[in-house]
Amino acid sequence: MPPRRYNPDDRRDALLERINIDIPAAVAQALREDLGGEVDASNDITAQLLPEDIRTHAAVITREDGVFCGKRWVEEVFIQLAGDDVHLTWHVDDGDAIHANQTLFELDGSARVLLTGERTALNFVQTLSGVASEVRRYVALLTGTKTQLLDTRKTLPGLRTALKYAVLCGRRRESSFGPH
Repeated sequence: MPPRRYNPDDRRDALLERINIDIPAAVAQALREDLGGEVDASNDITAQLLPEDIRTHAAVITREDGVFCGKRWVEEVFIQLAGDDVHLTWHVDDGDAIHANQTLFELDGSARVLLTGERTALNFVQTLSGVASEVRRYVALLTGTKTQLLDTRKTLPGLRTALKYAVLCGRRRESSFGPH
């Protein structure tokens, strides 16, 4: 049997299919950890201090330059908490270069739900964007050399697919990416 050849396109396609399964599970696990076991916005005692009928607007603004990653994780956080009751307006896409003080996305919805989901959503964005940003930095440093940047199976439990996706976002240069 001849040795199996590495095909980056096959690996990328398999990863993009796998994240459709992994994102809901990873988000549900993160929300359960944050909310004490149940994915239910009413479990957030801080958010319960707000009147139930208050709707609000929020903007997420980056503090530093980098590469954005985590759009679908943010969307899933608010889908699991409120269905379609939170409206997101995106100003960036996964893999886009971002700059300090840039608005990444805006949210409109229940103040309770936004407060409940913001930490989990931002945790995904910070982690995935951090990985994508570092990968982009290393890719730039390796430009013009024969060295290739490879990722690994040694990732955080439950986040392998997410982190590999962040690596993919950090490697790309075009303005759109993925099947979304």
